[in-house]
Amino acid sequence: MRNFKLPSKKEINFVLASFSKREWGVFVGLVAVLVLSTILMLQGINKHFLVNVPLRGGSISLGIIGVPRFINPILANEEADRDLSALIYSGLMRKSTDGSLIPDLAEKYEMSKNGLIYTFTLKDNVYFQDGKPVTMEDILFTINKVKDSIIQSPRKVDWDGVSFEKIDERTIQFTLKQPYASFLENTTLGILPAHLWDKAPLELNNANTRPIGSGPYTVNLVKKKSSGTIDYYELVPFKEFILGEPYIKKITLRFYQNEDDLTNALLDKTIDQISSITPLSAENLKERNYQVESVVLPRVFGLFFNQNQNQLFTDKVVVSAIDQAIDKDKLVRDVLFGYGVAINNPIPPNMIEYQQLNSGSNISQEERWQKVQKDLAKAGWKTDAEGFLEKTVTEKKSKVTKKLSFSISTGNAPELTKAAELIKQDLAVVGIKVYIKSFETGNLNQNVIRPRKYDALLFGQIINHESDLFAFWHSTQRKDPGLNVAMYTNVKVDKILEDASVTVDEKSRIEKYIQFENEIRKDMPAVFLFSPNFIYVVSKDLKEMTIKNIISPSDRYLNAYLWYVETENVWKIFVK
Repeated sequence: MRNFKLPSKKEINFVLASFSKREWGVFVGLVAVLVLSTILMLQGINKHFLVNVPLRGGSISLGIIGVPRFINPILANEEADRDLSALIYSGLMRKSTDGSLIPDLAEKYEMSKNGLIYTFTLKDNVYFQDGKPVTMEDILFTINKVKDSIIQSPRKVDWDGVSFEKIDERTIQFTLKQPYASFLENTTLGILPAHLWDKAPLELNNANTRPIGSGPYTVNLVKKKSSGTIDYYELVPFKEFILGEPYIKKITLRFYQNEDDLTNALLDKTIDQISSITPLSAENLKERNYQVESVVLPRVFGLFFNQNQNQLFTDKVVVSAIDQAIDKDKLVRDVLFGYGVAINNPIPPNMIEYQQLNSGSNISQEERWQKVQKDLAKAGWKTDAEGFLEKTVTEKKSKVTKKLSFSISTGNAPELTKAAELIKQDLAVVGIKVYIKSFETGNLNQNVIRPRKYDALLFGQIINHESDLFAFWHSTQRKDPGLNVAMYTNVKVDKILEDASVTVDEKSRIEKYIQFENEIRKDMPAVFLFSPNFIYVVSKDLKEMTIKNIISPSDRYLNAYLWYVETENVWKIFVK
């Protein structure tokens, strides 16, 4: 076997010296190709092994309407308070962006077979932002305060009928009077540090505006205006946050009196993100190339009929005519500028598994109007001198002419008044006369809704979870302070709602809500119109923010600890 060896330097120089000019050109060209192809090949190999990962750093600035007053999970009811509470506090459980629940301060939980007992174990080494450990006493203190009837927490209703006891230093047990399908959501309640809150009444405690929690972000700076009102909060990551140190190094929340001030601050780049704006503002910002995101909220807007006030609504033909005559797609298009979806049911789109967004119908609105006119004519309604419908009926042995007309009571918000006007126009096409009564919000609540003084109420229901349907449709909720504004009574529906609220098995519970919808569809105590979108203007640099399963605006912070604005490329082997 021959021995091979590399040529010597002398031999290489001899060969190169023998090249002609043409051969030198070919040689240099080949060397250039070799070098370039080697570089490209190495880049390809490097790129194959590189991944883009979040980098800690950067900042974002958020704008919110309103000024914070009670930044604590027990009293927080306004958007500014809820937003800050969501960033600063954490609970036993945390709602994930896919709608599921994950352990937060809790290491684990166990549910008894009968669905009445929940046992939670607290994680080791969990701390508040002042360095003090989170203990079982903090959890007991927080829940006791929520249940305190004097405090009147918005979360109190979630904990009525729930008893609890400390088992040991890391274990707490909750006992329910009856199974409650949504109970685990209650345990997302942010936990207060008892050592800061037990010295003064909850409403007067300085910690309301200088909050300390165990959530992903902690207060670094509070800046006030010369008037003494809060201008902005500067938050920084809480490095000991149990689910991992957040990526974004600074979040600034600035507060504004109204939407005009909010959008102006966005335009002059004082802030880079805003939310809870009207569809009109969203469209204007979209035209300026801002990134506008939106998702359907669990809100149900509809016409809720008061049969006690106007007997017309006992007539299924009339109610069906109202339902078919209203162009719901036009409401979404002209009132919400497309930021919403038309609905036909009392359960918000996507709230539970079987729900699907309304896909619409192939029948044109003109064809629908023609059908409605035929149905009403067949039922004996005839056109009067003004072009509206009337009907002669016999009441108490005498003939009476009934007019097909009713009033719509609603709030004075621009979207509601415009929706009412469009409904009036649609119903006029088929001969139904409508009077619009617009009220300031406080007046509407006190003098119209509470005493049930309306024919039809153009109103929106906020349905945070399935169990809220009980408050809107169970017969026991017909009178104030109940929220059954349709004054609806159906023994079968009552039983379905009662059973559904205590059914833990999801499949069985969904079947009950399908039955509920079928009964509502048959009785038609309301005409369901649309569900609006939650609208958010987000910075194009912000990654990992998702609002897919948002229930309330503050839910957009559920995974704030995973948000990032800066990235770097690293080899896969170095990714944790």
